[in-house]
Amino acid sequence: MLGFTLPRAARSTRITRAHKVSAALVATASCAAALSLTAAPSDAATPSAHAPAAVKPVSANGLPLTAKDRADDGKKDKVLASSVADHLKVTGVAKQGHTAKEAASRSVERKAIATPKTARKAAPKAAPKRYANNLDGWIRQSLDIMKAKGIPGSYEGLHRNIMRESSGNPNAVNDWDINAINGIPSKGLLQVIQPTFDTYHVAGTANKLTDPVANITAAANYAAHRYGSIDNVNSAY
Repeated sequence: MLGFTLPRAARSTRITRAHKVSAALVATASCAAALSLTAAPSDAATPSAHAPAAVKPVSANGLPLTAKDRADDGKKDKVLASSVADHLKVTGVAKQGHTAKEAASRSVERKAIATPKTARKAAPKAAPKRYANNLDGWIRQSLDIMKAKGIPGSYEGLHRNIMRESSGNPNAVNDWDINAINGIPSKGLLQVIQPTFDTYHVAGTANKLTDPVANITAAANYAAHRYGSIDNVNSAY
């Protein structure tokens, strides 16, 4: 096979074009790379591919919130916050009241322990009953004493026998009957002799035969022992 050799000038021209095309391709690639680096954001500014997308708030029906919805939600938040604040205030006041009550209770207990019990004041004594200084008053006072001592008798029984024996005179003296003859005359409203008075005298009355009240109660006491009651006496006894 015959060898074919291009002329020197032809070989020189082909190499030069190839070089130019290669250089142009390299330059074009470099420019494209530079543009790509310039257009792409940096790693710091580029959001992560895995970061979640921002979630837009929606209403209960799934639609985006309107300005009115946001205003209503704001009001609800305020009401809720106010309710919570009020609850906290009420709870705080209740706790303060409970604490104050416990403190007051402890104070009372301490005071009760610290303060010795004082003796109760005796009830004031009732004023003594007053009786008229006459036959009616003497009989009524005698009846009260008889009642306290358990001696039977009534106003009518006492009055009836007094009027028969002395006509209501506390100083009456019998100086003519057998007792007078024996030296122990009957005296007083119910005409009692001294030995009988001494035996049946009622404690709490005057120790004097002619004292109206003492004379009546001693005679009633004697009659109770002998006749059952002064009411049963209708004549000399």
